[in-house]
Amino acid sequence: GECIRQAVRTGMALGAVINKWSRFDRKNYFYADLPQGYQISQLFHPLVGEGELTVSLDEKDPNAETKTIGIERIHVEQDAGKLMHDQHPTRSYVDLNRAGVALMEIVSKPDMRSPVEAGAYLAKLRSILRYVGSCDGNMDQGSMRADVNVSVRKPGDEFGTRTETKNVNSVRFVMQVVEIEAKRQVEVLEAGGRIVQETRLFDPDRGETRSMRSKEDAHDYRYFPDPDLLPLELDDAFLDACQASLPELPDAKRGRYESELGLTAYNAAVLTADADTARWFEALLAESVRVSGKSDSELARPAANWLISDLFGALNKLGKDLENSPVSPERGAELLALAADGTLSGPLAKQVFEIMLETGDSAPKIVEERGLKQTSDTGAIEAVIAEVLAKNPNQLEQYRGGKETLFGFFVGQTMKAMQGKANPAVVNELLKKALG
Repeated sequence: GECIRQAVRTGMALGAVINKWSRFDRKNYFYADLPQGYQISQLFHPLVGEGELTVSLDEKDPNAETKTIGIERIHVEQDAGKLMHDQHPTRSYVDLNRAGVALMEIVSKPDMRSPVEAGAYLAKLRSILRYVGSCDGNMDQGSMRADVNVSVRKPGDEFGTRTETKNVNSVRFVMQVVEIEAKRQVEVLEAGGRIVQETRLFDPDRGETRSMRSKEDAHDYRYFPDPDLLPLELDDAFLDACQASLPELPDAKRGRYESELGLTAYNAAVLTADADTARWFEALLAESVRVSGKSDSELARPAANWLISDLFGALNKLGKDLENSPVSPERGAELLALAADGTLSGPLAKQVFEIMLETGDSAPKIVEERGLKQTSDTGAIEAVIAEVLAKNPNQLEQYRGGKETLFGFFVGQTMKAMQGKANPAVVNELLKKALG
Protein backbone atom coordinates (compact mmCIF):
# COMPACT_ATOMS: atom_id res chain seq x y z
CA GLY A 1 0.00 0.00 0.00
CA GLU A 2 2.78 2.46 0.89
CA CYS A 3 4.55 1.79 -2.41
CA ILE A 4 1.32 2.58 -4.32
CA ARG A 5 0.83 5.76 -2.27
CA GLN A 6 4.37 6.96 -2.94
CA ALA A 7 4.14 6.17 -6.67
CA VAL A 8 0.84 8.10 -6.91
CA ARG A 9 2.33 11.08 -5.01
CA THR A 10 5.35 11.02 -7.35
CA GLY A 11 3.04 10.97 -10.37
CA MET A 12 1.12 13.96 -9.00
CA ALA A 13 4.37 15.87 -8.41
CA LEU A 14 5.25 15.29 -12.08
CA GLY A 15 1.82 16.50 -13.23
CA ALA A 16 1.06 13.01 -14.55
CA VAL A 17 -2.26 11.26 -15.16
CA ILE A 18 -3.12 8.88 -12.30
CA ASN A 19 -4.93 5.77 -13.52
CA LYS A 20 -7.68 4.83 -11.08
CA TRP A 21 -7.63 1.29 -12.51
CA SER A 22 -4.37 -0.58 -13.03
CA ARG A 23 -3.29 -4.20 -13.17
CA PHE A 24 -0.28 -6.36 -12.36
CA ASP A 25 1.37 -8.68 -14.87
CA ARG A 26 3.91 -11.45 -14.57
CA LYS A 27 7.13 -11.05 -16.54
CA ASN A 28 8.54 -14.57 -16.88
CA TYR A 29 12.26 -15.17 -17.10
CA PHE A 30 14.84 -17.37 -15.44
CA TYR A 31 17.91 -15.55 -14.14
CA ALA A 32 20.04 -15.78 -10.99
CA ASP A 33 18.85 -12.42 -9.62
CA LEU A 34 15.18 -13.52 -9.32
CA PRO A 35 14.72 -16.99 -7.81
CA GLN A 36 10.90 -17.08 -8.17
CA GLY A 37 11.23 -17.25 -11.96
CA TYR A 38 8.97 -14.28 -12.70
CA GLN A 39 8.74 -10.60 -11.80
CA ILE A 40 5.50 -8.85 -10.84
CA SER A 41 5.29 -5.74 -13.04
CA GLN A 42 2.73 -3.59 -14.92
CA LEU A 43 3.22 -3.75 -18.67
CA PHE A 44 -0.29 -3.19 -20.02
CA HIS A 45 -2.06 -1.03 -17.42
CA PRO A 46 0.42 1.07 -15.38
CA LEU A 47 -0.48 2.97 -12.22
CA VAL A 48 0.58 6.37 -13.63
CA GLY A 49 0.29 7.68 -17.19
CA GLU A 50 1.82 10.64 -19.02
CA GLY A 51 3.39 13.64 -17.32
CA GLU A 52 6.27 16.04 -17.94
CA LEU A 53 9.20 17.75 -16.29
CA THR A 54 10.67 21.12 -17.28
CA VAL A 55 14.39 21.36 -16.60
CA SER A 56 16.89 24.20 -16.77
CA LEU A 57 20.11 23.34 -18.60
CA ASP A 58 21.98 25.42 -16.02
CA GLU A 59 20.21 25.67 -12.66
CA LYS A 60 22.48 28.48 -11.45
CA ASP A 61 21.73 30.77 -14.42
CA PRO A 62 18.23 32.32 -14.29
CA ASN A 63 18.31 33.00 -18.04
CA ALA A 64 19.49 29.53 -19.06
CA GLU A 65 17.63 27.55 -21.70
CA THR A 66 14.85 25.28 -20.41
CA LYS A 67 13.58 22.04 -21.89
CA THR A 68 10.43 20.03 -21.22
CA ILE A 69 10.94 16.27 -21.05
CA GLY A 70 7.92 14.00 -21.35
CA ILE A 71 7.20 11.24 -18.83
CA GLU A 72 5.76 8.15 -20.53
CA ARG A 73 4.53 6.31 -17.43
CA ILE A 74 5.33 5.21 -13.88
CA HIS A 75 4.69 1.58 -12.98
CA VAL A 76 5.40 -0.42 -9.86
CA GLU A 77 7.23 -3.73 -9.94
CA GLN A 78 9.45 -6.02 -7.89
CA ASP A 79 13.15 -5.30 -7.66
CA ALA A 80 15.58 -8.06 -8.59
CA GLY A 81 18.69 -9.11 -6.66
CA LYS A 82 22.11 -7.59 -7.15
CA LEU A 83 24.77 -9.49 -9.09
CA MET A 84 28.30 -8.85 -7.86
CA HIS A 85 31.14 -9.67 -10.22
CA ASP A 86 34.01 -8.08 -8.28
CA GLN A 87 34.06 -10.29 -5.17
CA HIS A 88 35.87 -13.32 -6.60
CA PRO A 89 38.17 -13.91 -9.60
CA THR A 90 36.10 -16.70 -11.18
CA ARG A 91 32.66 -16.54 -9.56
CA SER A 92 29.78 -14.09 -9.48
CA TYR A 93 27.80 -13.65 -6.28
CA VAL A 94 24.13 -12.77 -5.89
CA ASP A 95 22.87 -10.47 -3.12
CA LEU A 96 19.15 -11.18 -2.77
CA ASN A 97 18.47 -8.68 0.04
CA ARG A 98 16.45 -6.39 -2.20
CA ALA A 99 14.86 -9.10 -4.41
CA GLY A 100 11.07 -8.84 -4.33
CA VAL A 101 11.08 -5.35 -2.76
CA ALA A 102 8.66 -2.95 -4.47
CA LEU A 103 10.10 -0.22 -6.68
CA MET A 104 8.66 2.36 -9.05
CA GLU A 105 10.04 2.70 -12.54
CA ILE A 106 9.74 6.14 -14.14
CA VAL A 107 9.90 5.86 -17.93
CA SER A 108 10.81 9.06 -19.76
CA LYS A 109 10.04 9.82 -23.40
CA PRO A 110 12.90 10.00 -25.93
CA ASP A 111 13.03 13.83 -25.68
CA MET A 112 16.62 14.29 -24.48
CA ARG A 113 19.19 15.20 -27.10
CA SER A 114 22.49 15.54 -25.21
CA PRO A 115 24.40 14.40 -22.11
CA VAL A 116 23.68 17.81 -20.52
CA GLU A 117 19.92 17.40 -20.98
CA ALA A 118 20.03 13.86 -19.56
CA GLY A 119 22.02 15.07 -16.53
CA ALA A 120 19.71 18.05 -15.92
CA TYR A 121 16.63 15.81 -16.17
CA LEU A 122 17.97 13.23 -13.74
CA ALA A 123 19.14 15.85 -11.21
CA LYS A 124 15.74 17.61 -11.29
CA LEU A 125 13.87 14.31 -11.02
CA ARG A 126 16.00 13.29 -8.03
CA SER A 127 15.35 16.67 -6.38
CA ILE A 128 11.56 16.21 -6.76
CA LEU A 129 11.67 12.63 -5.41
CA ARG A 130 13.54 13.91 -2.35
CA TYR A 131 11.03 16.75 -1.81
CA VAL A 132 8.12 14.32 -2.10
CA GLY A 133 9.90 11.81 0.14
CA SER A 134 9.23 8.87 -2.17
CA CYS A 135 12.96 8.14 -2.63
CA ASP A 136 16.10 9.36 -0.88
CA GLY A 137 17.79 9.65 -4.29
CA ASN A 138 21.06 8.12 -3.05
CA MET A 139 22.28 6.68 -6.33
CA ASP A 140 25.56 5.44 -4.88
CA GLN A 141 23.58 3.21 -2.49
CA GLY A 142 21.35 1.87 -5.25
CA SER A 143 18.10 3.40 -4.01
CA MET A 144 17.84 5.24 -7.33
CA ARG A 145 19.29 3.77 -10.51
CA ALA A 146 19.12 4.79 -14.15
CA ASP A 147 18.74 2.58 -17.21
CA VAL A 148 20.06 4.71 -20.08
CA ASN A 149 18.64 4.13 -23.57
CA VAL A 150 20.73 5.70 -26.33
CA SER A 151 20.25 5.83 -30.09
CA VAL A 152 21.75 8.05 -32.81
CA ARG A 153 20.40 9.32 -36.13
CA LYS A 154 21.08 11.94 -38.76
CA PRO A 155 18.96 15.12 -38.46
CA GLY A 156 15.48 14.48 -39.86
CA ASP A 157 15.81 10.68 -39.87
CA GLU A 158 13.72 8.27 -37.80
CA PHE A 159 15.12 7.22 -34.40
CA GLY A 160 17.94 4.70 -34.69
CA THR A 161 18.16 1.32 -32.94
CA ARG A 162 18.67 1.85 -29.21
CA THR A 163 20.83 0.14 -26.65
CA GLU A 164 20.05 0.09 -22.93
CA THR A 165 22.84 0.51 -20.37
CA LYS A 166 21.56 -0.84 -17.05
CA ASN A 167 21.84 0.36 -13.45
CA VAL A 168 23.97 3.49 -13.88
CA ASN A 169 24.49 4.93 -10.41
CA SER A 170 25.30 8.66 -10.64
CA VAL A 171 24.25 11.71 -12.65
CA ARG A 172 27.83 12.13 -13.85
CA PHE A 173 28.00 8.51 -15.02
CA VAL A 174 24.68 8.87 -16.87
CA MET A 175 26.12 11.83 -18.79
CA GLN A 176 29.26 9.79 -19.55
CA VAL A 177 27.22 6.81 -20.79
CA VAL A 178 25.23 9.02 -23.19
CA GLU A 179 28.44 10.48 -24.59
CA ILE A 180 30.41 7.20 -24.81
CA GLU A 181 27.54 5.16 -26.22
CA ALA A 182 26.56 7.78 -28.83
CA LYS A 183 30.17 8.02 -29.98
CA ARG A 184 30.47 4.21 -30.17
CA GLN A 185 27.28 3.94 -32.23
CA VAL A 186 28.36 6.66 -34.66
CA GLU A 187 31.69 4.86 -35.18
CA VAL A 188 29.91 1.53 -35.86
CA LEU A 189 27.54 3.14 -38.38
CA GLU A 190 30.28 5.09 -40.14
CA ALA A 191 32.26 1.88 -40.55
CA GLY A 192 29.25 0.36 -42.34
CA GLY A 193 28.07 -1.75 -39.38
CA ARG A 194 24.65 -1.79 -37.76
CA ILE A 195 23.55 -1.23 -34.16
CA VAL A 196 22.20 -4.28 -32.36
CA GLN A 197 19.39 -3.74 -29.85
CA GLU A 198 20.99 -5.03 -26.67
CA THR A 199 21.55 -4.55 -22.96
CA ARG A 200 24.94 -3.08 -22.07
CA LEU A 201 26.96 -2.56 -18.92
CA PHE A 202 28.93 0.59 -18.01
CA ASP A 203 32.48 0.22 -16.71
CA PRO A 204 33.36 3.57 -15.06
CA ASP A 205 37.01 2.59 -14.50
CA ARG A 206 37.61 2.00 -18.20
CA GLY A 207 35.13 4.62 -19.38
CA GLU A 208 33.37 2.22 -21.75
CA THR A 209 30.15 0.24 -22.19
CA ARG A 210 30.19 -3.52 -22.84
CA SER A 211 27.58 -5.84 -24.31
CA MET A 212 25.76 -7.88 -21.66
CA ARG A 213 23.03 -9.72 -23.57
CA SER A 214 20.94 -9.23 -26.70
CA LYS A 215 17.75 -7.33 -25.96
CA GLU A 216 14.61 -9.39 -25.74
CA ASP A 217 11.20 -8.13 -26.90
CA ALA A 218 8.08 -8.15 -24.73
CA HIS A 219 6.81 -11.44 -26.21
CA ASP A 220 10.03 -13.18 -25.05
CA TYR A 221 8.87 -12.65 -21.46
CA ARG A 222 5.40 -14.21 -21.98
CA TYR A 223 3.62 -11.46 -20.02
CA PHE A 224 0.19 -12.34 -18.62
CA PRO A 225 -2.04 -10.88 -15.87
CA ASP A 226 -0.92 -12.04 -12.43
CA PRO A 227 -3.52 -14.60 -11.31
CA ASP A 228 -2.82 -14.01 -7.59
CA LEU A 229 -3.36 -10.24 -7.62
CA LEU A 230 -6.64 -8.41 -8.19
CA PRO A 231 -6.64 -5.25 -10.34
CA LEU A 232 -5.90 -2.12 -8.33
CA GLU A 233 -8.75 0.39 -8.02
CA LEU A 234 -8.14 3.78 -6.38
CA ASP A 235 -10.95 5.92 -4.96
CA ASP A 236 -11.18 9.73 -4.84
CA ALA A 237 -10.63 9.89 -1.08
CA PHE A 238 -7.26 8.12 -1.46
CA LEU A 239 -6.22 10.40 -4.34
CA ASP A 240 -7.29 13.53 -2.41
CA ALA A 241 -5.23 12.40 0.59
CA CYS A 242 -2.19 11.84 -1.66
CA GLN A 243 -2.59 15.31 -3.21
CA ALA A 244 -3.00 16.96 0.21
CA SER A 245 0.19 15.30 1.48
CA LEU A 246 2.42 16.82 -1.21
CA PRO A 247 4.90 19.48 -0.02
CA GLU A 248 5.68 22.74 -1.82
CA LEU A 249 7.76 21.59 -4.81
CA PRO A 250 11.10 23.14 -5.88
CA ASP A 251 9.80 25.32 -8.75
CA ALA A 252 7.00 26.80 -6.62
CA LYS A 253 9.38 27.34 -3.69
CA ARG A 254 11.93 29.01 -5.92
CA GLY A 255 9.28 31.39 -7.29
CA ARG A 256 8.13 32.26 -3.75
CA TYR A 257 11.70 32.91 -2.57
CA GLU A 258 12.16 35.39 -5.41
CA SER A 259 8.77 37.14 -5.29
CA GLU A 260 8.01 37.16 -1.55
CA LEU A 261 11.45 37.04 0.07
CA GLY A 262 13.26 39.15 -2.54
CA LEU A 263 16.09 36.65 -3.09
CA THR A 264 18.17 36.76 -6.26
CA ALA A 265 17.36 34.11 -8.88
CA TYR A 266 20.76 32.51 -8.23
CA ASN A 267 20.30 32.27 -4.45
CA ALA A 268 16.74 30.99 -4.85
CA ALA A 269 17.98 28.28 -7.25
CA VAL A 270 20.80 27.18 -4.92
CA LEU A 271 18.55 27.05 -1.85
CA THR A 272 15.72 25.09 -3.50
CA ALA A 273 17.78 22.58 -5.54
CA ASP A 274 17.82 20.23 -2.58
CA ALA A 275 15.01 19.61 -0.05
CA ASP A 276 17.42 19.48 2.93
CA THR A 277 18.98 22.83 2.00
CA ALA A 278 15.54 24.47 1.69
CA ARG A 279 14.48 23.04 5.06
CA TRP A 280 17.68 24.32 6.73
CA PHE A 281 17.26 27.78 5.21
CA GLU A 282 13.63 27.99 6.34
CA ALA A 283 14.60 26.93 9.88
CA LEU A 284 17.33 29.61 9.89
CA LEU A 285 14.88 32.24 8.65
CA ALA A 286 12.13 31.30 11.14
CA GLU A 287 14.65 31.40 13.99
CA SER A 288 16.00 34.79 12.79
CA VAL A 289 12.46 36.20 12.78
CA ARG A 290 11.94 34.89 16.33
CA VAL A 291 15.25 36.27 17.64
CA SER A 292 15.09 39.71 16.02
CA GLY A 293 11.35 40.32 15.66
CA LYS A 294 11.84 41.58 12.09
CA SER A 295 9.90 40.23 9.07
CA ASP A 296 11.18 37.32 7.01
CA SER A 297 11.41 39.49 3.87
CA GLU A 298 13.86 41.81 5.72
CA LEU A 299 15.99 38.94 6.98
CA ALA A 300 15.92 36.56 3.99
CA ARG A 301 18.72 38.14 1.94
CA PRO A 302 21.37 38.32 4.68
CA ALA A 303 20.38 34.80 5.82
CA ALA A 304 20.69 33.42 2.26
CA ASN A 305 24.02 35.18 1.66
CA TRP A 306 25.49 33.89 4.93
CA LEU A 307 24.28 30.33 4.32
CA ILE A 308 25.54 30.16 0.73
CA SER A 309 28.87 31.96 1.03
CA ASP A 310 29.96 31.48 4.66
CA LEU A 311 28.42 28.24 5.91
CA PHE A 312 28.62 26.32 2.61
CA GLY A 313 32.25 27.44 2.24
CA ALA A 314 33.11 26.28 5.76
CA LEU A 315 31.32 22.92 5.35
CA ASN A 316 33.12 22.37 2.07
CA LYS A 317 36.48 22.79 3.81
CA LEU A 318 35.40 20.45 6.61
CA GLY A 319 34.07 17.88 4.13
CA LYS A 320 30.65 17.90 5.84
CA ASP A 321 27.09 18.35 4.60
CA LEU A 322 24.35 20.53 6.12
CA GLU A 323 22.90 17.60 8.03
CA ASN A 324 26.17 17.28 9.99
CA SER A 325 26.85 21.02 10.27
CA PRO A 326 28.58 22.02 13.53
CA VAL A 327 26.44 25.19 13.48
CA SER A 328 22.66 24.73 13.84
CA PRO A 329 20.01 27.06 12.32
CA GLU A 330 19.37 28.41 15.86
CA ARG A 331 23.07 29.27 16.37
CA GLY A 332 23.25 30.78 12.87
CA ALA A 333 20.26 33.00 13.64
CA GLU A 334 21.93 34.29 16.83
CA LEU A 335 25.04 35.24 14.85
CA LEU A 336 22.99 37.01 12.15
CA ALA A 337 21.04 38.91 14.82
CA LEU A 338 24.27 40.24 16.38
CA ALA A 339 25.44 41.40 12.94
CA ALA A 340 22.05 42.98 12.14
CA ASP A 341 21.79 45.01 15.37
CA GLY A 342 25.30 46.44 15.02
CA THR A 343 26.90 44.40 17.83
CA LEU A 344 29.23 42.79 15.28
CA SER A 345 30.78 44.35 12.18
CA GLY A 346 31.22 42.19 9.05
CA PRO A 347 34.84 41.20 9.86
CA LEU A 348 33.96 40.55 13.52
CA ALA A 349 31.00 38.37 12.51
CA LYS A 350 33.36 36.30 10.34
CA GLN A 351 35.80 36.00 13.25
CA VAL A 352 33.02 34.90 15.64
CA PHE A 353 31.79 32.37 13.05
CA GLU A 354 35.29 30.82 12.83
CA ILE A 355 35.34 30.45 16.63
CA MET A 356 31.82 28.91 16.56
CA LEU A 357 33.05 26.28 14.09
CA GLU A 358 36.05 25.45 16.28
CA THR A 359 34.41 25.44 19.71
CA GLY A 360 30.70 24.84 19.10
CA ASP A 361 29.93 27.82 21.39
CA SER A 362 27.11 30.27 20.65
CA ALA A 363 27.80 33.71 19.17
CA PRO A 364 26.51 35.67 22.25
CA LYS A 365 28.77 33.58 24.54
CA ILE A 366 31.85 34.15 22.33
CA VAL A 367 31.16 37.91 22.09
CA GLU A 368 30.73 38.13 25.87
CA GLU A 369 33.78 36.05 26.82
CA ARG A 370 36.20 37.50 24.29
CA GLY A 371 35.00 41.09 24.31
CA LEU A 372 34.40 41.11 20.58
CA LYS A 373 31.59 43.68 20.60
CA GLN A 374 31.55 46.38 17.98
CA THR A 375 31.69 49.79 19.59
CA SER A 376 29.70 52.87 18.64
CA ASP A 377 31.25 54.87 21.50
CA THR A 378 31.96 58.18 19.72
CA GLY A 379 34.47 59.37 22.33
CA ALA A 380 36.66 56.26 21.93
CA ILE A 381 36.43 56.36 18.13
CA GLU A 382 37.23 60.11 17.96
CA ALA A 383 40.37 59.55 20.07
CA VAL A 384 41.59 56.82 17.69
CA ILE A 385 40.81 58.98 14.62
CA ALA A 386 42.87 61.85 16.07
CA GLU A 387 45.76 59.43 16.61
CA VAL A 388 45.50 58.04 13.04
CA LEU A 389 45.51 61.55 11.52
CA ALA A 390 48.50 62.57 13.65
CA LYS A 391 50.46 59.50 12.53
CA ASN A 392 49.78 60.09 8.81
CA PRO A 393 50.44 63.81 8.13
CA ASN A 394 51.43 63.26 4.46
CA GLN A 395 48.21 61.46 3.59
CA LEU A 396 46.23 64.08 5.50
CA GLU A 397 47.84 66.86 3.47
CA GLN A 398 47.15 65.01 0.19
CA TYR A 399 43.53 64.39 1.18
CA ARG A 400 42.96 68.04 2.00
CA GLY A 401 44.70 68.92 -1.26
CA GLY A 402 41.89 67.12 -3.13
CA LYS A 403 42.93 63.42 -3.16
CA GLU A 404 39.62 62.20 -1.74
CA THR A 405 40.31 58.54 -2.55
CA LEU A 406 42.44 58.48 0.61
CA PHE A 407 39.25 58.51 2.70
CA GLY A 408 39.19 54.68 2.51
CA PHE A 409 42.79 54.57 3.78
CA PHE A 410 41.82 56.50 6.94
CA VAL A 411 38.77 54.24 7.49
CA GLY A 412 41.02 51.17 7.18
CA GLN A 413 43.64 52.56 9.59
CA THR A 414 40.97 53.46 12.15
CA MET A 415 39.32 50.03 11.93
CA LYS A 416 42.74 48.37 12.21
CA ALA A 417 43.63 50.41 15.30
CA MET A 418 40.31 49.37 16.87
CA GLN A 419 40.83 45.70 15.87
CA GLY A 420 37.71 45.75 13.70
CA LYS A 421 35.50 46.53 16.68
CA ALA A 422 34.36 50.00 15.61
CA ASN A 423 30.98 50.49 13.95
CA PRO A 424 31.92 51.37 10.32
CA ALA A 425 28.98 53.77 9.91
CA VAL A 426 30.05 55.76 13.00
CA VAL A 427 33.70 55.73 11.85
CA ASN A 428 32.68 57.15 8.45
CA GLU A 429 30.61 59.90 10.02
CA LEU A 430 33.27 60.96 12.56
CA LEU A 431 36.07 60.82 9.97
CA LYS A 432 34.16 63.14 7.63
CA LYS A 433 33.88 65.63 10.50
CA ALA A 434 37.54 65.32 11.51
CA LEU A 435 38.81 65.69 7.94
CA GLY A 436 36.58 68.69 7.42
